[in-house]
Amino acid sequence: MRGGRGRRHRRRGGGGPCPDSWPRRLDQLRPGERGVILDLEGDVVIVRRLMELGLVPGTLVEIVRTAPLGDPVELIVRGTHLSIRRSEAGQVHVDSC
Repeated sequence: MRGGRGRRHRRRGGGGPCPDSWPRRLDQLRPGERGVILDLEGDVVIVRRLMELGLVPGTLVEIVRTAPLGDPVELIVRGTHLSIRRSEAGQVHVDSC
């Protein structure tokens, strides 16, 4: 994390925690779908905030529902319900199960 650049990890495909799947962004999952977090990208401040909320690589996350206009998105992370902006969900890459 240098010079205002976003944080970026390598993405895995197929061989990750959920075999036979392809990495997607969290905002692309539909209600009821689950995924394991692979990486986070974007502004360092936002990535840090998401990680403080428990959205760290290797964590299982489930989409509960989205608001009628699509923003915010309600998630279950480690048994806790969270609501985050759709733009923030787009910065989280998951291996969908």
